[in-house]
Amino acid sequence: MFLFWRFHARAVPHPSPPGERGKARRGVRVTNGEGNRTGPPSTFGVQCSAFGVRRSVFGVRSAAGDLEAGVGDVEFDEAGAGVGGVGGEGVADAGGGGVVGRKEQHVTVAGIGLAGRGQNVGMAFAKLKDWDLRDRPEWKVGPIAERAMAKFSQIRNAMVFVFAPPAVVELGQGKGFDLQLLDRGGLGHEKLMQARNQLLGMVSQSKVVTKVRPNGQEDVPEYRIDVDWEKAGVLGVPISSIHDTISAAFGSAYVNDFIQGGRVKRVYTQADACYRMLPQDLEKLYVRNTAGKMVPYSSFASGHWTFGSPRLERFNGFPSVNLMGEPAPGRSSGEAMAEMEQMIKKLPQGIGHDWTGLSYQERQAGGQSGPIYGFSVLVIFLCLAALYESWPIPLSIFLALPLGLIGGVIGSSLRGLPNDVYFQIGLLATLGLTTKNAILIVQFAKHRVEEGRGLTEATLEAAKLRLRPIIMTSLAFGFGVLPLAIASGAGAGAQVAIGTAVVGGVVTSTFLVTIFAPLFYVIVQSTLGKKTGSTSINANPEQRSH
Repeated sequence: MFLFWRFHARAVPHPSPPGERGKARRGVRVTNGEGNRTGPPSTFGVQCSAFGVRRSVFGVRSAAGDLEAGVGDVEFDEAGAGVGGVGGEGVADAGGGGVVGRKEQHVTVAGIGLAGRGQNVGMAFAKLKDWDLRDRPEWKVGPIAERAMAKFSQIRNAMVFVFAPPAVVELGQGKGFDLQLLDRGGLGHEKLMQARNQLLGMVSQSKVVTKVRPNGQEDVPEYRIDVDWEKAGVLGVPISSIHDTISAAFGSAYVNDFIQGGRVKRVYTQADACYRMLPQDLEKLYVRNTAGKMVPYSSFASGHWTFGSPRLERFNGFPSVNLMGEPAPGRSSGEAMAEMEQMIKKLPQGIGHDWTGLSYQERQAGGQSGPIYGFSVLVIFLCLAALYESWPIPLSIFLALPLGLIGGVIGSSLRGLPNDVYFQIGLLATLGLTTKNAILIVQFAKHRVEEGRGLTEATLEAAKLRLRPIIMTSLAFGFGVLPLAIASGAGAGAQVAIGTAVVGGVVTSTFLVTIFAPLFYVIVQSTLGKKTGSTSINANPEQRSH
């Protein structure tokens, strides 16, 4: 198991000294539990990044820290990763004292995040030790993430989120739901960001979802260049030349190749660093017009500072922002997704949404569960009707099904488990056991009625004689799934969810079915048995032969 930190520094402009202009430290670091360097970067780790606003650059320092401090303590020291501004300003980040309790190894990377690259973004992975070494509840991944989030929320100059990896690899980037907020009405980036902030405000007051965060790069100061195309046309400057000149000067342009030392190397043209760092450097550029003369950039272009997104994100052709979150404890992902959809309806007109990743697959499969369950019940009913050659008998068996569901729901509710797919699997197993117990009683009572016994007398005899096999089979099945209900270690979440639902259903289906199944059979046979007698087939083969 591993944890993931997403780091995003806030935009706090600060002028940098002339000598520090343009410098940013980026790199990867792998350390072991004692803070010593190890081999190449592994799958897990901790990541931080540099941060720049206009000409200022916030360097990021990364240190191993002592993440081995024990017993689930979340004491943070100054040895951890931090963000330091010019002039010595700094904020403690993901450092020492047991952020992940029993951590084995971590990695730090600068300037790379799930939403892209940037000077103010970063990630962090922390590999936890084996399950056997983390046998206490506070050392599990959930409590560890909660304590880390509580500590990271105190950082004023950054937004740091801690979450577990996705349940299915390559479907999503983290545990929980994955949402794309779309600008379907063409309202613009500013309105989209306002809608996002409005949604985050509503989410903060919800008790169904938690850890909802934007998975993207925040708006940063940008220098916008406005070109007067009419003036450029009068001066005879082609549009392509304007774009190529500024792209080559402030970026780079490929020229050709040359051979040196038996190796082919590329040649790129670019303005020197000291001539492409300030807005005033734009005035030093010249563009050749159609007459062959050099025209200064300042004669047809001007610039100004603005605030915008460093990355244009689109989803299905619409401008979008990505939001990720998790269901609150005791809530399922389906409930969290429904809550998000209800809150999105309150946003301004023109703002829509789409699900992506594992949430998209869940939404697609969620609409099929009802028809599938309904068809399954219909098939079972028809099979029972063919088995007993009667319509009322399957109906009396189906009336006992809720008796098993009651125990599964109560058991999961007492343990605070959500209504997820594992809970539904457990309920299906409980329904099978409940049906089996009801069949044991109804089938024996049916045979006694066919032998000439009275309906009530035959049913009471069936309940007495079948009590022992019902208890024996239920105990065997219940003790068989009990290890799932008390499981721990890798995959314990799914096992506990299934086992709890099944054990709870076993208890109620054993005791309640022996009481109510005979009652349901007597009521159904008394009310519907005679009415359907003309359409029912005689169940006694000997009578049919005569």
